[in-house]
Parts: sequence; C-alpha cells; structure tokens
Amino acid sequence: MKFIDEVRIEVEAGDGGRGCVSFRREKYVPRGGPNGGDGGDGGDVVLRADPGLATLLDLSYPQRLRAGRGEHGRGKDQHGARGADLVLRVPPGTLVFDDTSGALLHDLRTPGDEVVVAHGGHGGRGNMHFATPTDRAPRRAEPGTPGERRTLRLELRVLADAGLLGFPNVGKSTLIRALSAARPRVADYPFTTLVPHLGVVRVDDDTSLVLADVPGLVPGAHAGQGLGARFLRHLARTAVLVHLLDVSGLTGRDPLADFDALGRELALASPALAAKRQIVVAGKLDLAETRAALAAARARFAARGIELLAVSGATGEGARELVARLAAAVGAARAEGAPARAAAP
Repeated sequence: MKFIDEVRIEVEAGDGGRGCVSFRREKYVPRGGPNGGDGGDGGDVVLRADPGLATLLDLSYPQRLRAGRGEHGRGKDQHGARGADLVLRVPPGTLVFDDTSGALLHDLRTPGDEVVVAHGGHGGRGNMHFATPTDRAPRRAEPGTPGERRTLRLELRVLADAGLLGFPNVGKSTLIRALSAARPRVADYPFTTLVPHLGVVRVDDDTSLVLADVPGLVPGAHAGQGLGARFLRHLARTAVLVHLLDVSGLTGRDPLADFDALGRELALASPALAAKRQIVVAGKLDLAETRAALAAARARFAARGIELLAVSGATGEGARELVARLAAAVGAARAEGAPARAAAP
C-alpha cells in the first residue's frame, strides 16, 4: 500500500433546505391558515480516527467531498429531513490544519476521535412561522443557508513510543525486524526504507512499546536533503530516540561525527526533538570489524558521558539489553510528562 502522510482536501457541508409556503386546504375548513414546514439542516463533514488505517491514501485522489443537503419543507407542517453527514476516516495521529490560515484545528490522536470540520447550513423556516394577527396568510418563507466550505491540510504523524534514526544503511530496518514483527524491506543500497515502519516490541508478558523506523537521514535533512525533511516530523510524538551507528569502519564513516551530524539535524528541525531522551547504539555487532572497533568507539563516547550500547539485528545479540533500556527510558519519559504514543506534538 502506498504511504501518503500529507494531503489537501476541499470539503463542503450540505446546504440547508428552504422553507415551504403552503396553506391548509380542507373541506369545511375555510380558514385553514399557513402550514408550510421548515427545511432540513445540511449535513456536516466529520473526520474520524480509524485504527484500521495507516495512511491518508483514500483522501489523496481528486474527489468531491460533500455532505448531503437538507430536504425542503413541505405542506401539512412537514419539515424536511436533515442531510446525511459525510464521515471521512483518517489514521490516528492525523493533524487537521486550515489550509488558508495554517491554524491547527484538531489533533486526532486516539482511535474514535472525531471533529466536525465543516458545519451544514440551517434549514429555512416555512410560512407557518410568519403568521401574525395582522397577516394571517403570509406568503413568504426563508431559504436555507449554505453549508460551510473549507480547504484542509491533513498531516499524519505516526504514533510511536520511540524512534529509530540513523544514516542510510546503518541497519535500522534489520534491527526493527529483529526486535518486532515488522518486516520492512532490507537491501544493501542507500534509502532502501522509503516510508516509516512501525513495530510492536514486546518487553514482557504485560508490557510492549511501539518503535518507529524512519528513512535514513543525511546532512541537510531539515532543509529537504534526502528523505529526512518529510519524515522528521514522524519523530515528534516519540518519547525516546534511538541513534543507530555503524562503527565497523567498512563504509569509512566516523560514528562520533555521524552522531553529531544527526544531533544538528534534529536541533535545526525542532529544538524539542533534540531535547528528547536518547539511546546510542552501535549496530552490526555480528561483524568482526565492529567488534574490533567497539572498544575504541565506546571510549570516545564515554569521554562525552554517553554510553554506547551494541546490538546485532542479524543474530539478535544485545537485543534483550536494548529492549530493557528502551522500556526504562520510555517509562521515565512518560513519568516526566514527555510526549508518548497518544500525546500531542
């Protein structure tokens, strides 16, 4: 399924029905009087968070998103029916913006959340409402008011407890496959991961957490370089960030320089991202080159007061310790009130 995390849609609520001009006409009732009914209200446009969705794909196609209009009033005091609401399903974690003003209208964070984004018009009153002692046969009624019309921008931010980030091809997809049931594509070329992947990591029989794997970042990601700019926002709701580094030296990368570069990109994208709790991990522990370089890398990070963990996504070595550290960090962040799975960005 194609992953779509931002769309613009035009929505139109239903118009209100017009009131009716009618008079009671029955045998033996010479002065029946007005009996025109009211028009029905137009339907609303509603956005609802559906846990069965993970993308905004359904709303990415050009289509007319319009709620039902209210029925017109009829004679014999019959009021028109209300127009049908248009309910649009979106994934939990969707932010709703007014595209004209840029204002945030609502954050659909949890399944079942819903918000009316365009209100239907009101039905007009029939002539039965306008009878007075001096005008017992009014021949006027009100038209219905038009429904609200808006252009909206929907932005999806995945809901995860922790985010896994690093440069391309450091082994993020392999690691999330080892820690969870997620099965992102794994290959030996840059930017194999093109969309975020969510995996449920089982801590114990009663506890689990959600880990998000985002596409690899490169210097300048905050300004649109590579794929990072589009997906950095998916880290906004996480409580903890996991930096995955390649210390093997096979690619010529300096793990400490990579860590600093990622830190700069986070700070430039959002100071709140850079302030999140972080766990630093050396990947590809199954490689002999990684084991040979690990002690020196740990010493360099220790000089900055940073503990460097090590894990192998291929063999699972070190995974249990990483999951325990991750669960403790997420728990501590939640206790401090940091944004977690259902929190606002």
